[in-house]
Amino acid sequence: MNNQLHIPNLDISEVGRVQEVRQGIVMASGLPSCIYGQLVDFSNGTKGLILGFNPESVLIVALGDDSNIKMGDTLVSRSELLTIPVGDGYLGRIVDCAGRPLDDKGGITVSEHYPVFREAMGVIERDPVVDPLETGVKIIDLAIPVGKGQRELIIGDRQTGKTSIGIDAIINQKGKDVVCIYVCIGGSYTSLKRAVSLLAQKNALDYTIVMASTAAASSAEQYLCPYSASAIGEYFMFHGRDVLVVFDDLIKHAWAYRQMSLLLERPPGREAYPGDIFYIHSQLMERAGKLKPEHGGGTMTFLPIVSTLQGDITGYVQSNLVSMTDGQIYLNASLFHEGFKPAIDMGLSVSRIGSKVQCPAVKKVSGGLRLEYAQYRELLRLTRLRTKLSDEAMRQMKRGEILRELLTQENGRPVSTIEEIVTFYALKSGALEKRGAQEVKAFKEGFFTYLTETDSELAGLLDSKRDLSDEIKTALDAEIEEFFSSLRDQENRG
Repeated sequence: MNNQLHIPNLDISEVGRVQEVRQGIVMASGLPSCIYGQLVDFSNGTKGLILGFNPESVLIVALGDDSNIKMGDTLVSRSELLTIPVGDGYLGRIVDCAGRPLDDKGGITVSEHYPVFREAMGVIERDPVVDPLETGVKIIDLAIPVGKGQRELIIGDRQTGKTSIGIDAIINQKGKDVVCIYVCIGGSYTSLKRAVSLLAQKNALDYTIVMASTAAASSAEQYLCPYSASAIGEYFMFHGRDVLVVFDDLIKHAWAYRQMSLLLERPPGREAYPGDIFYIHSQLMERAGKLKPEHGGGTMTFLPIVSTLQGDITGYVQSNLVSMTDGQIYLNASLFHEGFKPAIDMGLSVSRIGSKVQCPAVKKVSGGLRLEYAQYRELLRLTRLRTKLSDEAMRQMKRGEILRELLTQENGRPVSTIEEIVTFYALKSGALEKRGAQEVKAFKEGFFTYLTETDSELAGLLDSKRDLSDEIKTALDAEIEEFFSSLRDQENRG
């Protein structure tokens, strides 16, 4: 007879009881050893996150539907912090803030679990940002360049094209081995569907992850969404990949956090925002960067979007984000209504990384571009006052009109770097100054295609060297003349 005593494994957990439920915030008693950020399980299977406590009660955010959580229900603390599953299986999928699929493509293969809230890598673990992230938006790549590992704010009023810039940047990463994450925070389901449809149409979903917490989601889900997306991005960054994350938008993230904070009975700070709104956004922005090879060697670039009200960039959240990013792309509603799209104001837009990330050819064709455009805008104001202009000023006006035409670009049609180089080389060399408006428009729309068809070797040489040698300049000059000759021949035949 076996007299050994079999003692089962014991799982010791603290058990609490729900005291109150209000709009996703649960107040519970018990859990004397809980810590900030710890997970709990409610009796109905819903998870919760501890975001505050006092001697009498614990304040918990329900991660999911709180309609089945009732007063008197029990909850059990877990000995872990909030994590999210990560892995290559997320590519091409639409998920929520917990990594659960929102599409109908089945389950997702998971490699690891990463903490949602992670301390950013220190300066010692990082390398300088030196590689360009080509957005395909001409005015950005030439005048406000973005590097891999940079944080560049996209700021402007509603309906001025902020989301379009982020989507175009994602589309332009096709074939460049960059993992893209589009984060929808508090937006409408219609706008999310429109963005996903455009990405699918441009075959960009294969390398893109869409993480969504729409306006119908709880404030807790909207709050967690950008941090969860950053954790998935860190998985690829730590494995040596380049990552681009577009946050759309962080004003709604701040609103969600404010709503949570007021329900958690925290005192509101300046302009009814809690005093730690700066901290939650800086904690997020710090996670972008370029790592040294011994730490993975990957990069993570952030394009956070933030809305303004009537062009006011000095609002509390907006000024916070301007101070913690490496520059901003400002979209002007007046320019948008004038028909200049993308409506980027070069006077208020800046990149603190600057020309360090531009290749030699782009540096040469973009030099003085900002000043030229500023002079054109000033002359435009003078002509509205019916002031008589000198011949020199009229030449500047003509050149400015050509520059405006070349910078104008349709949504969903990013331009390759080589096309940007050859187009603006023509402006720099003066080859377009004697041309009419229709000829300039035809050149913008058709010259690069003409070049690749007639002299693919020259286009390939420029793509490999990324510099404008005397030999390449001479060949480009000849091709530009040939293009305009062919245009005249077509007109004569017509």
